[in-house]
Amino acid sequence: MPMKILIALLALTLGTASSAAGLEPPGQLSPVSTPSQKAKDAASKAAQEAQRAAKNAADAASAAAEQGKINAGKISKALAEAIRRAAKKATDASRRFEEKASESSAMALDASKEAANAALEEGRKATQASEEALRRAEEAARIAAQSTEAEAEKAAQATREALEAAAEATRKAAQAAAKAVETARGPGPAAPQAPAK
Repeated sequence: MPMKILIALLALTLGTASSAAGLEPPGQLSPVSTPSQKAKDAASKAAQEAQRAAKNAADAASAAAEQGKINAGKISKALAEAIRRAAKKATDASRRFEEKASESSAMALDASKEAANAALEEGRKATQASEEALRRAEEAARIAAQSTEAEAEKAAQATREALEAAAEATRKAAQAAAKAVETARGPGPAAPQAPAK
């Protein structure tokens, strides 16, 4: 009889030791892959993609605005066309950002929803500003080819102003996207409260 008790104790000890060593069945090892965690990861990834797209759009808008500044006072069909191409690139990048921001907003959860929606709203404003800048650039390119230098310079100045407005709007959108990423990542600010038990 004592031998059976000894075997039972040994089995119990080995079972406890294997649990302590982390040798539990694989299904119990990863509580992190819950549906809510997967959704949070997906939302965070979407927010990061939107942030990358926002940065690309901001870079393109800044480059277009810079192109306009560099060419101030120099009116030619070729220069107007170069500015138009830069404005087109900025508009395309801004539209891509708005698309990614929309996806991010759709996937966002709880607290990050508001930040994602704010990024989307800023993205829409940036797209509108970029489209206006492109419209002005196309008009300036047309005028440079067909009109007097005074008219062309006036159109170029309107283009520069529109490009600068687009660059500023896109910068704001990029900042909103960065904030959305921070919020989507989740418990950054809430984590330090854990030790207060």
